[in-house]
Amino acid sequence: MIRALTGFATRSPWKVIALWAVLGIALTILGQALVFRATQAQTAGFLPASYDSAAALKVAEEHFGVDPDANPLTVLVARADGLPLTADDERRIDARAAELAGQRVAMPRTKDTMPFTQDRSQVPLVAPAMTAPDRTFRLLSVELDGNPTDPGMQDLYRAFRDHTRAEFEQSGMRTGFTGGLADSVDTADGSKTRSMIVGLAMVGVIVLLHVLVFRSFLAALLPLFSVIIIGGAASGVVVAGAMLTGIELDPSTPQLISVVLVGIGIDYFLFLLFRFREQLRTYPGQSGRSAAAEVAGRVGTAITSAALTIVAAFSTLGVAAFGQFRVLGPAIALSVLVMLLGSLTLMPAILAVTGRKMFWPSRGLVRKPRAGSAARMGDRIARRPLTLVLASVALLGALSAGLLGMRTDYGQSGGGTGTAAAATAAEISRALPAGVSDPTSVFVTASDGGTLTAGRLDGLSRALGAVPGVGQVAPTVLSGDHRAARIDLFPTAGPHTQAARDLVSGPIRAAVAAHRPDGTRAHVGGTAAIFADVAVAVEKDLKVVFPVAAALIALILLLLLRSLLAPLVLMAAVGLGFAATLGASTLLFQHVLDRPGVDFSLPLVLFLFVVALGTDYNILITDRIREEMERPGPARGAVARAVRHTAPAIATAGLVLAVSFGSLAAGDGSATRQIGFATGLGILLSAFVLSIVLVPALAALLGRSLWWPLRTRPAAGPSLPEREPERVAAG
Repeated sequence: MIRALTGFATRSPWKVIALWAVLGIALTILGQALVFRATQAQTAGFLPASYDSAAALKVAEEHFGVDPDANPLTVLVARADGLPLTADDERRIDARAAELAGQRVAMPRTKDTMPFTQDRSQVPLVAPAMTAPDRTFRLLSVELDGNPTDPGMQDLYRAFRDHTRAEFEQSGMRTGFTGGLADSVDTADGSKTRSMIVGLAMVGVIVLLHVLVFRSFLAALLPLFSVIIIGGAASGVVVAGAMLTGIELDPSTPQLISVVLVGIGIDYFLFLLFRFREQLRTYPGQSGRSAAAEVAGRVGTAITSAALTIVAAFSTLGVAAFGQFRVLGPAIALSVLVMLLGSLTLMPAILAVTGRKMFWPSRGLVRKPRAGSAARMGDRIARRPLTLVLASVALLGALSAGLLGMRTDYGQSGGGTGTAAAATAAEISRALPAGVSDPTSVFVTASDGGTLTAGRLDGLSRALGAVPGVGQVAPTVLSGDHRAARIDLFPTAGPHTQAARDLVSGPIRAAVAAHRPDGTRAHVGGTAAIFADVAVAVEKDLKVVFPVAAALIALILLLLLRSLLAPLVLMAAVGLGFAATLGASTLLFQHVLDRPGVDFSLPLVLFLFVVALGTDYNILITDRIREEMERPGPARGAVARAVRHTAPAIATAGLVLAVSFGSLAAGDGSATRQIGFATGLGILLSAFVLSIVLVPALAALLGRSLWWPLRTRPAAGPSLPEREPERVAAG
C-alpha cells in the first residue's frame, strides 16, 4: 500500500501536485471561513451531564433562559471627576443602560473579514447590577452572544465598548469593562504585533535552518510550501468533519493542529530529503525520479509508523470523560492522517519533479562532505556506550526530580495582568467581593411536584451566608413558574483561584446538601464550580488515557520492529524523557516563575506530544540501526553508521519541531505558553538526548540481541554499498 502510493506519486508527479494544490487551497478557505462555527469556548459544555456544575447549567438554561453561548460582561461606570455617585447620577446611569439595551450593535465588516463569516450583530442585554458601598462606581451587567474567539465577535465587542464609552462620556462618566470577552480582546490587541513577529520569526528560523543544512533555496522553501498546502487541507477536513458530525471543537484545537502539522510535516519532508540526498550521492547516475521512488518507498514505511504512533496516541483521548480532551484527540489524529497522505504523495512528487535541482546551487552532491559531528558522535557511542547511557539517564533523572511537589493549576484567566479589563476587575474587587462579577450560583428545583417560594429557601440562604469565604448572598430569584430558584453567592476569592474551587467543592456544596429543603434538588454552578468538576474529570482521564496510549504505542512498535526487547527499550526511553520534560517545566513555572502550578492540561498533552513525537525520532534511528545491522560487521559499527547517516536529519527535524512548538510560548494565555515551552523542550530532549545518544548507546550495548527473539543476522555475501562519499563522481 505504501509503495503503491509513493510509486504513483513519483510516476505521475504533476497530477499529484495539481490535485493537492486545488484541494489544499479549497479546504484552507473552507476551514478558515467556518472554523468559528465549529468551535465553542464554554468549558462547561465539555463536562459530562453527570457533573454537578453541568446539571446547574442545564437548570439555568431551562428555567432562567440562560444562553450557553452568552458572554457575561461587567461595565463599571463612575464619575470622571472621581467624586461619589449621587442619586441623580444613578438615575442617569440606569437611563443610559436602558437606551443601550434597546440599540442594535452592528458587527463591523472590513477587508480582512473572511467570506461566510457569521454576522454577530445583535441587541445586547444590559441591566443595572449594583452600586459600590462607597458609591465610587455603579456596575452594569451585559451579555453578548457568540464565540469569544471569533474575530467577528471580538469586533462586535469593540464596537459595543466604544459606543458605550462615548455615551457615558457625554454625561461626564468614565467606564471600565471586564469579563472573559473583554480580557480576551484586550490581550489580543496588546499582543497582535508580538504574534505577527513571532510567526514571521518562526518561518524565518525554519527556512534558515534548511538553508544552512542543504545550502539550497528549493530545499529551504519547498518543504514549507508543501506543509502549508497539506496543513490547510487537514484543517479544512477537521472543520468540515466537526460540522458534519455536530461535534464542537475547543478554540485551542485549530492552533494546536497548525503547530503540530508544521512541525511533523517538515520533519517528514526532512527525513525524505536527507535520504534522497544520500541516495543521489551514492548513485550519481540514477535519475531523480527513480531515486525519489526508491527513497519514498523505503522511508515511507518509517514515516507511516511514526504517523500512526501519533494517531494511536491521540485517538486514546476519545475515551476521555472531559470533552475538551475527547474532541482534541480525534481532531489531531485526523489531521495527522491527512499529513501522512501528503507525505506519501505530494512530497515524493515534489522530489521526483525537482530531482537533483532540489539541492541547487549546493555542490553537496558532487563534493566529498567532511565526517562532521554526527560521525564523531557515532564513533563515540560505539566506543563508550555505557558511559553515554549513564550520563543520559543522570541528566534526565535530575530533571525528573522537579516532579516532586508538582501542583496542578486550573486558573483560566489567561490574559495579562496589565490589561484594561484586569485593571477594571481589580478596581471592583477593592470595593466588593472578588466574585461579584462572576458569582457562584446555587440552583434549586422542586422535585416533589410543588412550587418554590423565597421563604422556603431562607434557611438555605442563611446557611450559605454563614460559610466562611462567602462575602455576600444575593436575594433569591424565582423562575417564572416558581419551579426553580437561583441564589447567587459572591465569594471573597476570585473565581479562577484555587481558593474559590476549594470553597465550592467543599463548604458550599456541603452546606447545600445539608440545608436544601425536602422535596428539592440543588446544584452548584459558576466558573469556580465548573473548574472544580473539571479537576475531577481530568484526574480520572489521566488514569485511563496514560496506560491506554502507552499500550497502543508499544503495540505499534512491536508490530513495526518485530521484537519484544526493542519496544521496551524505546518506551522506557520516551517515558524517562516525558518525566524529565514535565519535571523541568514544573521547576520553571511553579518554582522559578511562582505560578500556582502547571496548567491542568499540560501533563496529558505533554505526554501525548512528547511520547508520540519523540517516538518518531526513535523509529527513524532504530529503523536505520536495523538496516545497518543487516550488513556484515560488528553491531557497534552498524550503530555508528546509523548515527552518522541519521543524526543530522533528527537534529534538524528536532530543531524545526521545537521552534514550531516554541512559538506557542510567546502566545496568549498561561496554558498556551506552558504547552509551547514544555513541548519544545521535550522535543529537544527526545531528539538530542534520546534518539541521538541514549537509544543508539543502548543498541550498541545490546548488539543484535536488541531484536530478540528474532535476531538480525548480517547478510551473506558481499557487503552492501557503504554509501561513502568517495563513491560520488566529481562532476
